[in-house]
Amino acid sequence: MEEALKQQPSNCIKVVLFGPESTGKTTLSRQLARHYNSVWVPEYAREYLQNKWNNERKTCEPKDLLPIAIGQMKLENELAQKTDTILICDTDLLETKVYSEAYYSGTCDPILETNALKNSYDLYFLTYIDTPWEADDLRDKPNERERMFKAFEETLIKYNKPYVLLKRNKQERLKLAIKHIDNLLKNSK
Repeated sequence: MEEALKQQPSNCIKVVLFGPESTGKTTLSRQLARHYNSVWVPEYAREYLQNKWNNERKTCEPKDLLPIAIGQMKLENELAQKTDTILICDTDLLETKVYSEAYYSGTCDPILETNALKNSYDLYFLTYIDTPWEADDLRDKPNERERMFKAFEETLIKYNKPYVLLKRNKQERLKLAIKHIDNLLKNSK
């Protein structure tokens, strides 16, 4: 199982959209992939948990976190082989760790935590909570956005992850993200 959570070597720059639910990560991931004519890694948890909700009318439980993490890394590792420039990740295992600790009394499966900290990305884009809340079957903490944002930011700081805070409207976020990715691409040559 631990092997399934490992990041495979690749020749691309990897950036992660990171932050609380309903903060525009998926929209920005798609925009960035389109801008760079590259690929983006969708959030596997959305598909997994939507299927669980549709079939069982149940939300996420601790036993779901490892299958979600394995599915996420499988997608990332497959898609990282399809580009040699930039890979846009709608999430990563560190995000799963943050949610695990926030929802399940501060705990995280040790195998998930180890790999979340081992996996490496060139830059995180931390999405702020100044976007409108959009309800769906899976989103459940509209009144805890500030607390969740702090948990995400504190995690990036604690583990010394390089990040840029994205605020304001979609166009301004996109423009700032492009500026930082362009710098990464320029410096990688």
